[in-house]
Amino acid sequence: MTYEWGDGVFTLLSWFRKEKVQNARILVAGAGALGNEVIKDLSLFGVGHIFVVDFDRIELSNLTRSVLFREKDAMVHEYKAKIAAERAMEINPQIKVTPIVGNLFSDVGLALYRSVDVIIGCLDSRLARYQLNRMAMRAGKTWIDGSIENLTGVVKVFTPGINCYECGLSREEFNIIMLRTGCADVVRNQTSMGRVATTPVSASIIGAIQAQEALKMIHLDAYGADSLPFTTLQGKMFRYEGLTNSTGVYRLSSWKRNCPSHGVWEPVIEAGNLSADMSVRDALSSLGKICGSGTVEINMMNNKFIEAIVSDSPEKEFRVMVPESRLDETVSGDAEMRRLSYKTIFHKRFFENIDGSFPYQDLTLRQIGIPYYDVIKVTSGKGEFFVELSADKKMFE
Repeated sequence: MTYEWGDGVFTLLSWFRKEKVQNARILVAGAGALGNEVIKDLSLFGVGHIFVVDFDRIELSNLTRSVLFREKDAMVHEYKAKIAAERAMEINPQIKVTPIVGNLFSDVGLALYRSVDVIIGCLDSRLARYQLNRMAMRAGKTWIDGSIENLTGVVKVFTPGINCYECGLSREEFNIIMLRTGCADVVRNQTSMGRVATTPVSASIIGAIQAQEALKMIHLDAYGADSLPFTTLQGKMFRYEGLTNSTGVYRLSSWKRNCPSHGVWEPVIEAGNLSADMSVRDALSSLGKICGSGTVEINMMNNKFIEAIVSDSPEKEFRVMVPESRLDETVSGDAEMRRLSYKTIFHKRFFENIDGSFPYQDLTLRQIGIPYYDVIKVTSGKGEFFVELSADKKMFE
């Protein structure tokens, strides 16, 4: 007899639609303490396809708060995304969990964000939340943010047209983010965040609320606006305070006119012949035909291509030929650059726009910093276009 996951359990819930959950696609950004809890809960619910994004490796300190990790994983520094995906499919063999080892901003294509039903942020920095918010808004998707510290936890739900993470930032918070990302021509060391005291209880409570909200988002279109059997946290914030055993729900509806995060990238042209494995030369040729223009330019706003970096003292040029997202590891992996990086400033020589004059036409789109299944912003003589690398879609089905 074939057992369908959740039969006789979740099907008893009046609001639960099994087919909705089985066909759902959810992207989880971050596979630490919160991410472990969210992934575990989504797996138990039987969510059909979960994408787990994280570039970090497992450490012994993660084990106190991460239900999916084991000591053996930490001893060999396995990737969090990889192990979380494997353990989730051990919990529920009837689902698919795809790990993406990389940065949520530069290594995850916008088309993947567009393809999911909801996005869950399990992140530990303002910069990462700022970047995820940008991607979610471009994709026109709701994202559910969670944060924990000590015995306190917060869940916020951001939906295009209702509220926006960037709009709610204070001037001081925004300045901190700009300090991390500012000065396009200068290499800045990405200082690691200090550890924040958290508990497995805080993680499980906040992760459970995030997973529960995601399940509600999946079911929204199964009901009319006036017949929802539940309420959601859209435009709201849920706060849990373990020290006093108190909870509260507060309005969170910051939506400012002219915020740069609000632009949805649409309409999107699905180009079945375009892949991130194509050479720049072939991609530009195809884009010219798609856009009906002899001149096209690919905007690299997410991940500029760095040709070289130059140190101030001593004056020396280092040819690196990497996307900006790979620059830190390139510098740290070279003994001379690593030594100089502690006492001098590196300036970048980079390409932010790629056109027919780009000197490295044989490089692939991946090599210059465009991820699989991305939507690329193209400027041409006929205007601006958003083109999907649809040939990569099969990798994420």
